[in-house]
Amino acid sequence: MGIWQYALLLFVGLGAGIVNVLAGGGSFLTIPLMMFLGLPPATANGTNRIALLAQNIMAVSEFKRRGFSDFRLSLTLALCTIPGAVAGAVAAVYFDPTWFKRIFAILMIVMLPMVLGGARKARKRRSPHGKLLAHLGAVALGFYGGFIQAGTGPLLIFLLVSTLALDLVRVNMHKVFIIGFYMVPSLLVFALSGDIDWIAGLILAAGTTTGAVLGTRLAVEGGERVIRIFLVVAVIVIAIRLLLSA
Repeated sequence: MGIWQYALLLFVGLGAGIVNVLAGGGSFLTIPLMMFLGLPPATANGTNRIALLAQNIMAVSEFKRRGFSDFRLSLTLALCTIPGAVAGAVAAVYFDPTWFKRIFAILMIVMLPMVLGGARKARKRRSPHGKLLAHLGAVALGFYGGFIQAGTGPLLIFLLVSTLALDLVRVNMHKVFIIGFYMVPSLLVFALSGDIDWIAGLILAAGTTTGAVLGTRLAVEGGERVIRIFLVVAVIVIAIRLLLSA
């Protein structure tokens, strides 16, 4: 890659960092960009993990600094994602790149009505066994996150809102911790397989961490209204783009 490609990675990473903290789906910007710049799908997927790990560490720190943290619950949920994250990352290394793109489109179509249903309605339908369901759901989401990652944010938001009856600010507080936690083993799998461009990943991480700081500020100061807007817009835009490209 040349200077202009790295500059583009930095700029797109900034936007992806903001979107990832507020809603999720920033990887639908960064992974296709890296593939456009010449990285194979598996390498783009692996390289993206560097930026996501750095971004979520920064976001967790910012949420805590602003008074939002529940590390005990975040940790137990995150631990449930680890087995699936490793299995998903292994599957991603050997998966057919053609189907890799098709799965993106299918999953976003499935997610769209969930997100448009709204956080308030989901809270009204919560189960009395919310914590158990949240932890079981985290196991499945670990596999998805390890396999594709892009789009994990909206799925995780819906899971935590519908099972734990939390407001969207606190849901995002848990989301960034969980994704950052399982990013470590999945990143290791891609590193061992050689599917990482470290220079591109570190430059992308510089953008996403800056975006994470800005996104956390918007989440805390803007509250649910801002997060809901970003969440709905992000999913609609992603679904349309994927349908057109598919």
